[in-house]
Amino acid sequence: MRGAQPSRWAGCGLLSPVLLLLVVAFFAPLAFMAPVSVRPYRPGVGIGEGFTGEHYARLVSDAFYLEIIGRTVLLGLSVTFLTLVIGYPVAYFLARTQSRWRHWLTLLVVFPLLLNLVVRTFGWMAILANRGLVNDLLMALGWIEQPVKLMFNFTGLLIGLTHIFLPYMVLTLMGAIQNIPRDLEHAARVLGSGRLAAFRDVTVPLSVPGIVSGSILVFVLTITALVTPRLLGGPTYQVMSTMIYDQFLRLLNWPAGSAMAFMLTLVVVATIGLLNRAARRWGVR
Repeated sequence: MRGAQPSRWAGCGLLSPVLLLLVVAFFAPLAFMAPVSVRPYRPGVGIGEGFTGEHYARLVSDAFYLEIIGRTVLLGLSVTFLTLVIGYPVAYFLARTQSRWRHWLTLLVVFPLLLNLVVRTFGWMAILANRGLVNDLLMALGWIEQPVKLMFNFTGLLIGLTHIFLPYMVLTLMGAIQNIPRDLEHAARVLGSGRLAAFRDVTVPLSVPGIVSGSILVFVLTITALVTPRLLGGPTYQVMSTMIYDQFLRLLNWPAGSAMAFMLTLVVVATIGLLNRAARRWGVR
């Protein structure tokens, strides 16, 4: 027993930087916002005296806020689904190919991450604007007479965020697929399974941990993104992150902004819990 004690303390020492980061970057802001979120807001004054639950009550009863919460969750689920559908074939090809160009192809996936997020978002604004590349091309071909609205709505956010977070899904899936022994696929084919059946019955089930991890990562990044929703969504098409930004920095309503931040945190935690529960049901540890 005495011999095991140093290794236990050594494990705690290895975890201490991560725990310190969590305390400073996550729990400390939450501890600060918790009492602020139940304070009343006085216009022209700021945080008032006393305590109230009106900010939370408004979030769960007002149709305006419920629509924004639903829109945010729907956007997160849609981006996660699209990145998974697009990213899985790409990740499978990169994980299994023997081509000498594999490293260059992987670099193409990673390259967007090397560009500033604002630059990438402005690029999509130039493409999706009313007089942008897409609308000009469609009108030149005679397919449309008036520009199609591709910005300041759900469509623009879906396109932009899918492109921005696709590399995260691909890289996560690549790691999971690379850990699947090729011999298992070969054995399935030797036993009579076709290429598609071996992929469906062997590769996909064994890559579920990567699917779950990538889905959680992309979903959380999507519903907490601020720069892209602000630029592609504009001031009128809001999601929870832009609404929190406006409450804190434009309206100076810190109590309402803190309550919204807690609601967003609750959505994130609940989603991660549901995905982990589904993963355990699928036999993923």
